[in-house]
Amino acid sequence: MATAALLDRQFLERLERLTIHWEKSFSGLVGGHNASRFAGGGQEFLDHRHFHHGDDLRAVNWRAYMRLEKLFLKMFQIEPRVPVRMLLDTSASMAAVSGQKFEYALKLAGSLCYVGLVRHDTMSIQPFAERLGDRYICGGGRHRFSPVMDYLGRLEAKGHTSFYQTVRDFISEYPQRGLLVVISDFLDDESCEKALQYLADFGHELLLIQVWSEEDRMPPWTGELELVDAESGGMAKLQVDDGARERYTAAFDRYASALEKIAMSNGGRYVGVAT
Repeated sequence: MATAALLDRQFLERLERLTIHWEKSFSGLVGGHNASRFAGGGQEFLDHRHFHHGDDLRAVNWRAYMRLEKLFLKMFQIEPRVPVRMLLDTSASMAAVSGQKFEYALKLAGSLCYVGLVRHDTMSIQPFAERLGDRYICGGGRHRFSPVMDYLGRLEAKGHTSFYQTVRDFISEYPQRGLLVVISDFLDDESCEKALQYLADFGHELLLIQVWSEEDRMPPWTGELELVDAESGGMAKLQVDDGARERYTAAFDRYASALEKIAMSNGGRYVGVAT
């Protein structure tokens, strides 16, 4: 799929004003652009504490010692290099009907990668459907963006969705906590709330981006319909009227609200976007 047209030069220039921020402080991580609440060997002054045996004498505030005749150690603020990973849904439902939803998801992934590259963050893209796919790591500045677009252009939407198995694979493969961006329609026969809660309980900060096409939320069809599942191929015959469509849309909105609640209640964020 050609994605270059989705991210033209003018659009990329607008992205250069942005940064990717996270709310949590992750102990033991250094570098990056978000201020940490942990003390360490950075450059921005944070606070003083009493000197203890074994502390580095170079960090002693000698001016305070001259005034108070007590040893105080200067503490500085460090900036955590938090891993930023993206779980990108490449299941067949992302390309259902028009395929516009999948293109939109690729554009989002590419945009976030570009923002990270401009700020010299290291980004990881992890496609998934029933299981995790091969990840792609990008870093080193904006001049490394072209291979990212080549990678995204080779991705195809196919296979079943299994959030539960994907999350199991992800946690076992990547034990380090960080910011986790999930770009998906979140359509899974087994639901995905428990799997997302598992990620939050493990310590990841979640940014959930739910992408839907108009027919996902508000189907335009009425009458006697024969529906085919985009992933399993299963078929169902339904009689749909305006009342049924309204109830369906209300159920969709409740599901989106449940996803938002999972993110917000665990210190994360949620964004719902229509293509």
